[in-house]
Amino acid sequence: MQKNASAGDRFLPVTKEDMVRRGWDAPDFVYAVGEAYVDHPSFGHAIISRILTEAGYKVAMLCLPDWHTCEDFKRFGRPRLGYLVTAGVIDSMVNHYTAAKRRRHDDVYAPGGKGGMRPDRAVTVYSNRIHEAYPGLPVLIGGVEASLRRFSHYDYWDDKVRRSVLVDSAATLLMYGMGEKSILECAAWLRDGMPPERLHGIRGICYMAKQPPEGVKMLPSHAEITADKKAYARSVMMEYDEADPIRGQTLCQQQDTQRYVVQNPPSLPLASEELDAVYALPYTREYHPMYEKMGGVPAVSEVRFSISAVRGCFGACAFCALTFHQGRIVQSRSEQSLLDEAKMLTTLPDFKGYIHDVGGPTANFRQPSCRKQMKHGCCPNRQCLFPQPCPNLQVDHTAFLSTLRKMRRIPGVKKVFIRSGLRFDYIMADPKREQVVSELCRYHISGQLKVAPEHISDGVLAMMGKPCNAVYEQFGGLYQRTNEKLGMKQYLVPYLMSSHPGSTMRDAVQLALYLKKKGVQPEQVQDFYPTPGTLSTCMYYTGIDPRTMKPIYVPRTQKEKDMQRALLQWKNPKNHALIREALRQCGREDLIGYGSGCLVPPAGEREKTRRPDPACRKKRIR
Repeated sequence: MQKNASAGDRFLPVTKEDMVRRGWDAPDFVYAVGEAYVDHPSFGHAIISRILTEAGYKVAMLCLPDWHTCEDFKRFGRPRLGYLVTAGVIDSMVNHYTAAKRRRHDDVYAPGGKGGMRPDRAVTVYSNRIHEAYPGLPVLIGGVEASLRRFSHYDYWDDKVRRSVLVDSAATLLMYGMGEKSILECAAWLRDGMPPERLHGIRGICYMAKQPPEGVKMLPSHAEITADKKAYARSVMMEYDEADPIRGQTLCQQQDTQRYVVQNPPSLPLASEELDAVYALPYTREYHPMYEKMGGVPAVSEVRFSISAVRGCFGACAFCALTFHQGRIVQSRSEQSLLDEAKMLTTLPDFKGYIHDVGGPTANFRQPSCRKQMKHGCCPNRQCLFPQPCPNLQVDHTAFLSTLRKMRRIPGVKKVFIRSGLRFDYIMADPKREQVVSELCRYHISGQLKVAPEHISDGVLAMMGKPCNAVYEQFGGLYQRTNEKLGMKQYLVPYLMSSHPGSTMRDAVQLALYLKKKGVQPEQVQDFYPTPGTLSTCMYYTGIDPRTMKPIYVPRTQKEKDMQRALLQWKNPKNHALIREALRQCGREDLIGYGSGCLVPPAGEREKTRRPDPACRKKRIR
C-alpha cells in the first residue's frame, strides 16, 4: 500500500503537533483505542470518529497508547468534553488468549502484527489511566468489550462472575451495541453540562445509579447470581429478552450495597438511508501512514476490497454474541450505496478486479426476518430459524442476488466473492433455492464454500440453536448436484466446533465417524470459547440451558476438551493416543484397529504399516 508524506493530513490528529497544525487549542474528545488507527468503516473507531467529526466535534486519536503510566494519555492535553475508550473490534482477552487460555503471540490489528501492544482488559486499564491523568473527566466506554460486559458476567479467564465493566472502569457512561446514534446523543449531553434528567432518554447506554429508577425491570443482583447459578441463568435470559429496540424495557441490576447499573433500551435500528450515510463518510480506507515502517496493519488486507452490506442477525446462534451486541433486527444498506462503493473500489490503485466479500454477520440476510418485527420487535419466546423456520419468516434472496448481478457487471470488476457466512438453512427455506445456489456456484464462490454446520449431533445442535443435521445434508446434496451440473469442481468446507455445552464424548465420536465417512479431514477446529455475552457461556458456567432451565452436560476439563478436539482431527497421528483414551472412556474400543470402520490403530503400532482407507484419500480441506 503506497502512501506519501502528506497522507497523514487526511486522518484525524494522532499527535499534539497534528492538532496544533489544525489550529486546535484542545480536542473535544480524545479517543483511546486498543488497536492501530485504521480509517476504514470495518473498524468501529473509524465510524465513531468520523460521525463525531461530521457533527462538528474535534476528535484526536490515541491508538495503542502506552498504558504502563498515565503520561501517554496526556498527549493532547485535557479534552474539552471527555475521553472515549474502546478495546477495538476484538475483545482484548479473546485477542490475547486461545480457548485453552494460552497466550497468542501476534495481533493482526496491531502494526506489523505484533502482539502485546494493548493490555488485558483494555477498556478498564485505559479508563483507569485516564482517571489518573485527569480526575473527574468524563469517560465514555464502548465497543465489543464494554458492550458484552455491561452486566455482571461470567469471566472465563478468571473463572468467576465479575461485576459490570462500569464498576471496574469507573466510566461515566457505557455505550452498548452499534453506537452511531447514541454517540451523538451522549456528546450533546456532555456539551450541555450532563443534565441528569436527560440520561433516561438516551437509548443504547448504561450508567451507574445510587437507586433504581422508577418503573425499571430488576435483574437478579450481583450477589444473587454469584450465589445461585439458576439466578445467573434467569438473569441472562432476561437480558436477552429485553435486548430488543422495539419492545425492550429499561433494566437495572444491583452491583453492591450502594450502586446499580441501569441499561436504557437499545438504540433504534438505522434505516437504509442512515446506514448509507454512515458508509458515505470520507474514510481514507487505509491505516495511518505512521505504521508503514512497522510493516503496516495486517487486518486491513482482509477488508480493503470488501463491502459491508448488513448488520444484525436473526440467526441467533447460542454461542454468538451478535444477538446481544448488534441485535436480531437486520439492517441493510441500499443497493445504490453498495454499487457506489463497488465502483469506488475499482478506482483504487491496487485493485485487481476482485471484490473479496459483500456481506456482514450473515451475507444472505438483507431484511428483517418478518413484517411484524419493526412494529412489535423480535419474538421473545422463539427464534426465527430454529428449531424450524418460523411461518412468518420472509425468505427472499431477490435483493441479495440483484445487487450481486449489478456489481459483477461494473467495468473493472472481474469477480465478486461471498466470504461472509451464508445461512444454508435460510437458503433451503427458499422455494427458489436451486436458483440461489446455482448463481452462487457459477459466479460468487472461489473453489470452496465455507458454511457453519458446527456439529452433526442433533442434541448438540439444539444447544447451539442450529438446524438439525438433515438440513445441512440436504444443502450439501444440492451444492454437489449444482456443481456437477455446471461442470465445476468446488468443495464445501464445514466450520466445526468441539466441546460445546451439551457435547458428550459420544457426540464427538459420532462427529469423527461422520467426517471419516465423508472423507473430510479438518485441519482447523474451533474449540468452544466461553466469551462474555452468549447463551452458550451461560450454559458452560451454570450447566443449565437458560432457555429451558434444564441441566445439560458440559465438557469442563482441558483433558476432555483436548480429546473431543482430537477426535475431530482423527487422521493426525499426533492425536491417536488421546483418541484411544477417549474411545476407551466411552466404550468404543471397537473403533481401535485396522478395519474400514476404525478411527485409529492399536497402541504401539507403527503408522506406516496401517492399510490405507479409501475413504481417507479425498481432498484435504481446511
